[in-house]
Amino acid sequence: MPKMIFLNLPVANVAASTAFYEAIGFERNAQFSNEQASSMVWSDAIYVMLLAKPFFATFTEKIIVDATMNSTGHYALSFDSRDEVDAITQAAIEAGGRELHEPQDLGFMYSRAFDDLDGHGFGPFWMAPAAVEARPPDHT
Repeated sequence: MPKMIFLNLPVANVAASTAFYEAIGFERNAQFSNEQASSMVWSDAIYVMLLAKPFFATFTEKIIVDATMNSTGHYALSFDSRDEVDAITQAAIEAGGRELHEPQDLGFMYSRAFDDLDGHGFGPFWMAPAAVEARPPDHT
């Protein structure tokens, strides 16, 4: 089995959050979705699990914070072009999300940032392939 990531996010309204994620390009996997959860597919290896807060609470004894008031993480999503970064950010805004800051253009990297309906932060970005190739990973 390939390595995969399933990001579990507590949400106030599963149906509304599902519609938001569909609007920004995720696909709902009905096989692993119901009234308490939506399995949203980003790629073959990356899924976002939208879990109703009471259901999410069954997985932890910790307090579930209000992500609109507390930062719990910021999830970066890579894209092949600046236009794709702009497109997902615009789709997020149109679907009820909130843009967090102006676009950041460093020349070799371009990024934006938005919150979903529940305040979970995402940072779509594009990085020039030459910039990635110029910095080989450290394998020590």
